[in-house]
This record gives sequence, C-alpha cells and structure tokens, in this order.
Amino acid sequence: MPKKATARPTTPSINSPVESDIWRRITREVADDLAVDAIARDRAGKPPFDEGARLREAGLPALLTPPGPLGSGADWRTACAVIREIATADGSIGELLGRHYALSWSARFFGTPEQADLLEIRAAGEQWLWAGSTEIPGAGADPGTGTAPGISGADPGLTLTPAGEGHLLNGRRTLAAGVSVADRLVLGAVCTRTGDPLIVVVDPAHPGVTADPAHDRLGQRLTGAGSVGFDGVPVHPEQVLGAAPRDEYDVSPFASLAPLALRLALVHVGLGIAEGALAEARDASRAAPRAWPPAGTDGAGYEGRPDGDPYLLLAYGELVAAAHTAAAVVEPATEALARGLLVGRDLGAEERADIAVLVAAAEAVTSRSVLQVTTRVLELTQGTNAPADGPGFDRFWRNARVLTAQGSPVHRLRDIGDHYLNGTHPPLTLRR
Repeated sequence: MPKKATARPTTPSINSPVESDIWRRITREVADDLAVDAIARDRAGKPPFDEGARLREAGLPALLTPPGPLGSGADWRTACAVIREIATADGSIGELLGRHYALSWSARFFGTPEQADLLEIRAAGEQWLWAGSTEIPGAGADPGTGTAPGISGADPGLTLTPAGEGHLLNGRRTLAAGVSVADRLVLGAVCTRTGDPLIVVVDPAHPGVTADPAHDRLGQRLTGAGSVGFDGVPVHPEQVLGAAPRDEYDVSPFASLAPLALRLALVHVGLGIAEGALAEARDASRAAPRAWPPAGTDGAGYEGRPDGDPYLLLAYGELVAAAHTAAAVVEPATEALARGLLVGRDLGAEERADIAVLVAAAEAVTSRSVLQVTTRVLELTQGTNAPADGPGFDRFWRNARVLTAQGSPVHRLRDIGDHYLNGTHPPLTLRR
C-alpha cells in the first residue's frame, strides 16, 4: 500500500471556549468545502485520497483522538458533534471519521495506560487516520460493524503465528472504511498457538500489506471500503494491545464499550445524513420556481409565501419532527457513553448494560428516522433539485440505506425489551 503524505505535526486541543469556537468554525468550513463537490465525488466513487488530505490539512484526524495528557484530542460529545457536522455534507466522510475516532480509543480499551499515552501522542502528532475492525470472524457478527456491506466473498479472518518475540500476521479482512487511506489499522486476529483473540495495531505501509478497494457500492461510496490482505506482516509485542471481546463477559466492562462507541458514532453519521438531506431539500425548495397560487385555491392565505403549500408544509413538518425525535434519543446515549469513558476502568457491568440499552435505543430510532427522512426527501425533491449535472438527492437515500443495513432495529428493540423485562445485558455483537 502506498504511504500517504501527512500534514505537519499538530496537537490541537479544545480546553477553552476560544479553542472550541475555533474547531467549530474549522469543522463548518470543512463541511462546506465537502458539500461543494459532494455530488461529483459520490458519482466518481474513488478512494478518498483527496478527502483525507482535506481532513489532515484541517487537523481533524488529530482533533478526533481521545483527550490526552498533553491537552490534545476531543471529548466524546465534541467529537460526535464534529462527525455529525461532516456527515451532513458527506455521509461517507462522516463515517470515515466516525470509525477513525472510535478506533482511536482502542489502546485505552484494550491496552495499558502507558501504551495508550504513547500511541495517542504519536497518532495526534502525525495525524494518523485510523481504520480497521476488532471483529474475530466466526466469533459473532462485527460489532458496529467493521465489515463492508456489498463486498462479496467469505472473510477468512486473520491469524497471528508466533515468531521470535512477536508474531506474523496473515489473512484477509474486509473493512467498511479506510482501506486505501488509513495510516494505522486496528485489527482482531487469532493466535495460532493459543487460540486467543487479540487486538493488534498494524502499519498498512508494510510491503506485506495489500489493499483491494471495493467498487460500485450502492451508497457510502467514499468511505474507502474494501479488503486488506496480510502476508507475513511482523507484529511486535508493543503492537499487541490486548484481548478481543467475544461477549461482555470476556473483557472488562470498560473494554466492552469499544463496539458501543463505534455503533454510536455511526448513529451520529446517520443523523447527520438525515439533517443534511433536510437542509439541502429546504434550499432547493426555496430556490425552485413554483406555480402560484396552489392549484384549486383562490390564493387566500398564501400571499407572499411561495412555500405555503399546506401539503408540502405538513410533509416537511413530519420529517423535521422525525429528525428532532431521533436527536432527542441520541442525546442521552451520547451523554451516557461520555460518562462511561470518563469513569474508565472502574466502569461496572450494570453501568455498561445501561449504556448499551441507550445506544440500542438511539440506533433503533435513528435508523427508522433516517430512512423515513431520506426516502421522503427524495420523493419531495423530484424536479426541484436540478444542478447542471442532474439531481443529487439520491445520494442521501443511498447512503442511508447502506449505513442502516448494517444492523436491524427489530433486534435492537428486542434487546431493549429483554433488558427491561428480564434484566438481561444487551449483546455486544450486531445481529442482522
């Protein structure tokens, strides 16, 4: 895999209101920049090399790392706000950043505090873009997920063969993002000697790593999905973070937040896609010429209101309400996970279960709202969104379909009901 050029080292922080304002402005500028050519880039469907360069130039990969000892990084709430803002303009890049931020916590979830500090300082300084998956094929579906919908072929998984003081990594994994543009990969693999599932960090620039980008995806075309192969790639002891989770009983409650963090980050991506579709539809509706007054009326009550069609107002009112409802459900899940991350290794099993229920509720409600909003917006904007190269609202619908296809809201609702009635803990794995 070719090595990407990175921007000059930076260690941004958001420890003051002034710095927070700066990052809000930078995020808005990046989103506006991505929105300008979103339709053309979606149609081209190329690996996101250019988009990755834009993100690094703005410093977002360094910002979207855990808040560290040197004051760098972003807390969970701030990071989710950035991810959601970017997703309003480009759902694919929102997903790329969402997975990047969730995976940037891997050293804290699975490694030692010393490993986490060293890795995060270097990652922020060099603006690493993270990708990967902690799934162990055959041990359950990918929590989050790390696999890429629409990529054909069975995923044989990865193995770690002991060699000297370290291991050799072999196998192939399909990933939903960052295949060609990531600076580091976080991966789950099985040790051939012990059978233990382990989480490792790999540099994709090693000559033993090969990437095969996915082509002709329905939506989320710019995440950099595809497959990555590993042929005898050395993994040194310091690159092994710890054990991979099979269920909530295999690892500490804090480590079992890893799949929940990824799932909730993707919820914010979905919410951003819905909000982006609504905002763009509003702009198109305001700009579109309309017959006036509405057919079948005498014009009374509509004076000076080109968007006063009561049916149109009702439709958009319902869609805005659906988006607000989803946002209201996502907020407590975001707050709960932020508290859990602050508690750290002292997090209890019941606290983790409560967080999982809130995340499941956010997924279930947002999944339905995102599909409702993007489908209806596509219907309402037929003929009103007409850029020079043709309509582009279908991308919101396609992105929503691909993103929400990664999990079933029915299963999430059953998990919530089981927890409420029987006190069971929601599973870590994502059931379709």
